[in-house]
Amino acid sequence: MAWLIFLLFCIVNTGAQLSAITDTSNLDLEKILLTLLLRLQHENFFDTLLIYGEDCVFPSLSRRLPVSTVLASSGTTDFDWNYSSLTLILSCGFEAEKEENYRTLMKLQTNRRLILLQEDIQPESVCNFYSKKEQYNIAMVKENFPKSGLVYSCRLFQDQNYEKVNIFKGSPIFINQFRNMRGAPIRTITDDLAPRSMVTLDPKTGEKKWIGYVANLLNNFIKKVNATMVMQVKLNELEGKIFFVNISKWTANDLLDIGMSVDTTWEMDNFDTFTYPYLMCSYCFMIPLPDEVPYNEVFAVIIYPSVLVMLLVLFCVFSVMLIYIQQRTWRGLSLTSILMNDMCLRGFLGQPFPFPRQSSRKLKLICLLLCFASLMITTMYGAYLKTFLFSPPPKPMMRTFSDLEKSRYKVAMNWAEMDMLRFENDRKLQRVSNDRVEIFEDYHQFVSLRESFNDNYIFPVNSLRWETYNEQQKLFHHRVFYYSNDFCLTRYSILSFPIRRHLPYRDLFEEHILRQKEFGLLKHWMDRSFLDMLRLKLTPYEDFSAPPEETAIYVDDLYWILGIYAVALSISCCCFALELLGSLSWWKSLKKFMWRGFKN
Repeated sequence: MAWLIFLLFCIVNTGAQLSAITDTSNLDLEKILLTLLLRLQHENFFDTLLIYGEDCVFPSLSRRLPVSTVLASSGTTDFDWNYSSLTLILSCGFEAEKEENYRTLMKLQTNRRLILLQEDIQPESVCNFYSKKEQYNIAMVKENFPKSGLVYSCRLFQDQNYEKVNIFKGSPIFINQFRNMRGAPIRTITDDLAPRSMVTLDPKTGEKKWIGYVANLLNNFIKKVNATMVMQVKLNELEGKIFFVNISKWTANDLLDIGMSVDTTWEMDNFDTFTYPYLMCSYCFMIPLPDEVPYNEVFAVIIYPSVLVMLLVLFCVFSVMLIYIQQRTWRGLSLTSILMNDMCLRGFLGQPFPFPRQSSRKLKLICLLLCFASLMITTMYGAYLKTFLFSPPPKPMMRTFSDLEKSRYKVAMNWAEMDMLRFENDRKLQRVSNDRVEIFEDYHQFVSLRESFNDNYIFPVNSLRWETYNEQQKLFHHRVFYYSNDFCLTRYSILSFPIRRHLPYRDLFEEHILRQKEFGLLKHWMDRSFLDMLRLKLTPYEDFSAPPEETAIYVDDLYWILGIYAVALSISCCCFALELLGSLSWWKSLKKFMWRGFKN
């Protein structure tokens, strides 16, 4: 509480103190620097001081401020900076900061720096020195600061690279210079992968411009900071083909500022060259819809083993009840009499059977239930058969990699995906044989094959790209592919923009990403992706589904039914012949008939 009261008191009396400074030429440097630090803390709060060097007033001055202080007397911290980002950096001279720790340089790149110039060093050379290290929030004071009251602040986007700020006039010392870059170039390149980035011509100027849910975000950022987009098309000639993996590599090598593409961070340990996550999606396979069951297999599809077992049990129950009620004893029960019961066989097949005379009420009830069961069974299987013959059901969908091995499909992969997903080190495709994988070196050839909806392959695709494929299939006569949520490479993939490691306006770009997503622009761009692709003729208005086949049933489709019928008829004839041969009375009658004919 005492600190807050003291701070408010200092702020209120800053004007009076500065007026007194002009009249007092012998005011010591430490007192006016303390006043300057209080003003800087009022403009932008800091709770930590990092002081490079020790041969100046800064170390002793820090004792008078109630903030944490880290003293790097040798010019470097020699440890990873894990303190709060609200840090003000003080340097005891032009070359006092000799930071060599990479992580500390990254985390403190955009922090404000106040440098005490003890020699006759020009501010222009100091600003040039720090601009080479891409550190731009630089302010300097000279030893005559109590008399002049001038702070030299570096300015990037103007002819003179510094500005004299008189602290008595209240002008800001530090400003966010990248909010207006005054036409400065931002180097980028696009992978031209629809719908993320699609090239079109401006109807007014005739120049190329790019649209899409990736390109639009970068376009809006360039307009926001008043910069200029510069496409580094020479990289295609010098470094090889344009691909999002190459764009990430070029950005990490400082050849680009921001890549007009997004890349996954599956196996990244260091995210210095990637922004805050822009998109999250799954990465699964688009699989051809299963073929319809052939007509010659429909008769087997409608028969479920569990239903057959239940009907067999019901048949035995009816048979036992009929035999027992008719004979009123259990002695007539045998395996043959139960399984070959004539009334039950006819009843379950929906055929008429002789009704026993002088039957009891119980027997009539059993026969009534038998008729009802036969009606239900024949109706059920008749409805199944007619429905499946009119519209055959599809075969089971692919669920696992084992199903892939049993199918007729191959996995179409690109070389970059194979590098991440192949067999070594517990890769996702470890259980897939080499014969089932076809690798395409040319990524555009792979994309063209996928866009042709070739149903001989299954293709890896992220859920964002699948949305456009799904919309395209609404133009087809029938769907060709489906997106499998069970057959995936990863169900949670993060996509980020590749950026240069020491990009000084990284914080502005990440803030821009969050604002665009918060305003719903990302969802709007993604919803319009397929319409934009149609308008730019990147997606043909063409039906890639196979033409509907004729639904006629041929004799070949009844092969199994006719075969089973022939076998059953043969068995019946054999049984009938055995019954005739086993009947002695029939042989005697035949013998007498033939003897009478011989006498006549």
